[in-house]
Amino acid sequence: MIRYGFAIILMGTLGSLLVGAFPRVTPEKSCSLSKYQFPAPLELKAVQRMKEQFEDIMLLTNRKCNTRLFHRKWSTAELSVPDRITLVEAELDLTITMLTNPTTQRLAETSQQPLAFLTQVREDLRDCVSVPPALQPQLGGIGETAGCLEASAILHIFQVLNDLRCAAQREDCT
Repeated sequence: MIRYGFAIILMGTLGSLLVGAFPRVTPEKSCSLSKYQFPAPLELKAVQRMKEQFEDIMLLTNRKCNTRLFHRKWSTAELSVPDRITLVEAELDLTITMLTNPTTQRLAETSQQPLAFLTQVREDLRDCVSVPPALQPQLGGIGETAGCLEASAILHIFQVLNDLRCAAQREDCT
């Protein structure tokens, strides 16, 4: 079962970033995200396969969602490099949580390789920024179902990867 409290904290973190509430942090010296400027084709193929399978599953369900977590009026390139990293980390936290607790067995099988890849990315990101837990905003109030959070995370997974690419490009992201 999905840990709703954790998902709510993730939503709050994501929402707080959108309004600029994160403290300024600087990337740590050991931070190296350059390999994510162009993720390996094998990893991208696995993510695409999972997303396509999920879209097939969605067609068979009567799921009605209004989740707009990934919709924004600004681009990631407009953020500072530390804020991009923080944004991607929050997006990955949500996505990994949803993939760790899939709603179907078919999705559980297909998501294993993307889950391993995204988990490694998140660990690499955590080497790039150190925000003390007490400074991370913790808002609540997201009333979405687990299925809708899962749908939002998977359907926008390439947006997360584009945000990652932008963070990895640092000042060169346009």
